[in-house]
Amino acid sequence: MESLETRVVELEVKAAFQEDLLETLNEIVTRQEQQIDLLQKQLKALYQQMQSQGQSGPDGNPRHEIPPHY
Repeated sequence: MESLETRVVELEVKAAFQEDLLETLNEIVTRQEQQIDLLQKQLKALYQQMQSQGQSGPDGNPRHEIPPHY
């Protein structure tokens, strides 16, 4: 049977690895949250741009946006 000290050391090592993993995962989640926020802002800006173009176009019909060579 393993000594009590060896088991405690193994548990401490596992705990240290888990702490490192949690810290890494937290950084990844934080970065992804920032990316999602940026993407939402970009999507909102694109949506607003599409809305303003639709209102200023001839009748809001996308067929009027087809290039003349078609």
